[in-house]
Amino acid sequence: MAVITKYVVVRNGLELDNVFTVKKEAEAYDKMLDAAENLAGFIKNGAHDSNIDDNTIDKISVFLAKNGPDVVKMLKGIRPLAPGPENKKLVQPQEKPPGKSAKKARDKKPRKKGK
Repeated sequence: MAVITKYVVVRNGLELDNVFTVKKEAEAYDKMLDAAENLAGFIKNGAHDSNIDDNTIDKISVFLAKNGPDVVKMLKGIRPLAPGPENKKLVQPQEKPPGKSAKKARDKKPRKKGK
């Protein structure tokens, strides 16, 4: 008799149909579902005036999450839209990263190495 370990992803207390034999694959699937859930929330928030039903948004979100690396390549280098009445909610203010200001870093002289 053989013993087989199986991994099942549980979301909101429900076991999903997908069964994995490798723990890393189950964890990757769970992370993809997290990303899809975040995407669905983002789309629903931004498309509240459209006639897209929740089921379609969920399917689109899962598709985008499954193809994340390709989607990131396509979106690389795109800048957010300028704030306007129709897209105010879509653009978030960007914060400066903590650290030294550019002026202070520029004014520092390089250290000389000792002999």
